Amino acid sequence: MSKQAVGGSHRAAPVHTDPADVSVLTALSAVADPVRLKLIRELAGSAEWTRSCGSFDVPVGKAALSHHFSVLRGAGLVEQRDEGSRRVNRLRRQEFDARFPGLLDLVLRADTD
Repeated sequence: MSKQAVGGSHRAAPVHTDPADVSVLTALSAVADPVRLKLIRELAGSAEWTRSCGSFDVPVGKAALSHHFSVLRGAGLVEQRDEGSRRVNRLRRQEFDARFPGLLDLVLRADTD
């Protein structure tokens, strides 16, 4: 089957880690980076599935941004899905809070350093 027949090239669907399978060190490492912290905070203030990856104002290129989202998915913090040509995001707050009660609240209200 040609690429045209299947609608062009497709990127692989993102892999998501269940927060129940995340260690505390992985969670802390994910939220310790300033770029990832900004992504988490902006997602917390946005409605679910409304923010595409390119809608964040962060000082990194596309490859680095992709890496940061991969780390957040691996820590069980973010879920992503493709909507047409856009990849949209949601903060997995309820699931993450069940695994690490209070951690996200502390991260979201902490002063930025």
